[in-house]
Amino acid sequence: MADQQARLSWRDGSLPVSDQFDDPYFSLHNGLLETEHVFLAGNDLPLRFGTGFQIAELGFGTGLNMLAAWRAWEDSGQAGALRFTSFEAYPMRPADMARALEAFPAITPWAERFLEAWSGGGRCDLGTLRLEVVIGDARQTVPSWTSAADAWFLDGFSPAKNPELWQDDLMQAVADHTRDSGTAATYTAAGFVRRGLAAAGFQVTRTAGFGHKRHMTQARLAPTQTTETSKG
Repeated sequence: MADQQARLSWRDGSLPVSDQFDDPYFSLHNGLLETEHVFLAGNDLPLRFGTGFQIAELGFGTGLNMLAAWRAWEDSGQAGALRFTSFEAYPMRPADMARALEAFPAITPWAERFLEAWSGGGRCDLGTLRLEVVIGDARQTVPSWTSAADAWFLDGFSPAKNPELWQDDLMQAVADHTRDSGTAATYTAAGFVRRGLAAAGFQVTRTAGFGHKRHMTQARLAPTQTTETSKG
């Protein structure tokens, strides 16, 4: 994957589809509800929020997951800033992000604050949110990251179309950059993804998915770093 901007097509005028991976950026049913089900509830958020909480993400896309987490952070009355680091190979142009996010009026106040300050990559301090988007191939950028996350949003495109973002060595890098008893969640329940997470030291569970997806995956880093066979 080369470092370059996203190439998009628009379905029905409002749904962005990646030309690189021939996959939509969010659920056809309701992308915001899917984010809340998979990435927030899948990581037991906002219940686990606390001082210095760090979320990391594979695949920044439209910024929808970040905005949903930021809204949940503010709505839960947290003091200080949520730290959110995302790894993205093909950053979307701010104008395209704005167009895509129009589909979710519930997060418009957060989207407007974000887009007013966003230039397309790097760091952005929004007071209650400290965002960093690391541009490049996650197979190189995640291993060299110098921090660790309390929760991971694993939101690459479909494993069948974007296998590079789901391979075992990247799942190991995710585990290596996860705090003790930290978590990860993803919309996919593909067997090789669950096995890769388990081999990296996560306790892996297949749970109910969102919309037409029957299952998703939740994972918690085992304190002893021992592996556990994936259930289901």
